[in-house]
Amino acid sequence: MKRISCEVVAVGTELLLGQVVDTNSSWIGEQLALSGIDSFFQTKVGDNPERIKSVLRQALNRSDYVIVCGGLGPTQDDLTRDMIAEVMGVELRLRDDLVEKIASMFSGRNRRMPENNLRQAMVPEGAEPLAVMPGTAPGLKAPIGGKTIYAVPGVPWEMKQMVTSCIIPDIRTEAGLTSIIRSKTLRTWGDSESGLAEKLSNDIERLDQEGTATIAFLASGIEGLKIRITAKGDSEEKVNAILEAEAKKVSRTIGDEIIFSHNDQSMESTIIQLCRSQGLSLGVAESMTGGLIASRITSHSGSSDVFKGGIIPYANEVKHAVLHVADGPAVSKVTVEQMAKSVCEVLNCDVSVAISGNAGPTAMEDEVGRVWMATSVDGKVESFTIKWPFDRDRVRQFTTISVLNALRLRLSNRQ
Repeated sequence: MKRISCEVVAVGTELLLGQVVDTNSSWIGEQLALSGIDSFFQTKVGDNPERIKSVLRQALNRSDYVIVCGGLGPTQDDLTRDMIAEVMGVELRLRDDLVEKIASMFSGRNRRMPENNLRQAMVPEGAEPLAVMPGTAPGLKAPIGGKTIYAVPGVPWEMKQMVTSCIIPDIRTEAGLTSIIRSKTLRTWGDSESGLAEKLSNDIERLDQEGTATIAFLASGIEGLKIRITAKGDSEEKVNAILEAEAKKVSRTIGDEIIFSHNDQSMESTIIQLCRSQGLSLGVAESMTGGLIASRITSHSGSSDVFKGGIIPYANEVKHAVLHVADGPAVSKVTVEQMAKSVCEVLNCDVSVAISGNAGPTAMEDEVGRVWMATSVDGKVESFTIKWPFDRDRVRQFTTISVLNALRLRLSNRQ
């Protein structure tokens, strides 16, 4: 079977200027990998006709399929469909069926369709619109000399529907790909990427020899360090069996003290489940993180049956008045332990976490990054401190997942 490859081209000057982060290309690349389709190149190009044509020709020269993302809007700087037509050496033709679809979308919203939206109904001769059309920009499939260009909008929710429903199945069918590729993600906290790689070196070497699965690491900040196990097989049953077997081996090597989720759940989701299973209510007292922990928890539907609320005593006088913290250094063991204890009393909750720290940039230089964290479980408060060598945002993020992990460990040992 011939090995095929697909290249991703992202169109838009805003991507080059850093005004918009190109998450579309990374998402498409991930979907291609999970579908067993090789992707060796990703390119970004601005809204310039000659450069777009040059990039498209280069992509066609070295790849079997090209997915072009962006540039399908109704304005004059949306050049993708025009440049595909020029590379094909054909004219654009107005498709009445697309005009009708686009017009109906506007009429359904009680709006008049602007004349320039007719540009979106233009299709290069020999090309076809994709069957799925979530918005006013039709996707395109354009065959060129035995190769194929697919064009999708830059709007992520539109692009994703077209890629998953049309493009990947189409490529797999044309290429005769029948194997199934799936991944299982374990999330960890408390060890470094290099540390995990060292512990799993024997498993990684074994899998390289067997060829049944692969192990990869992805550092994801507040989401933890991910261990992704990927397997390929002839059926869902076979692939899932491989993934489960390898996940168990990884778990035995790493241990549940480090692994907080076996199914790609966030730390806060894990905390919610632990509290729910033990019939516990949760409250938070967070100074430096300013509500970040509460926000993460309440982003999960159903958290209200566990989460009582949060107190954000950012100013010292609020710590004193609301949480009865005694006078003294705000960033200290005594302060954070009193915060953890008092928030349980004020909110009438069973367990809590508390934060007090200095994320910078103001304060004495040697104190920037110093954080005290505490957890309260069954009326017993435990605390610890870390001095992070990071910028303000990462100090707050790493503190959030660290204190939640400390609570997770205590709740796990409580079961």
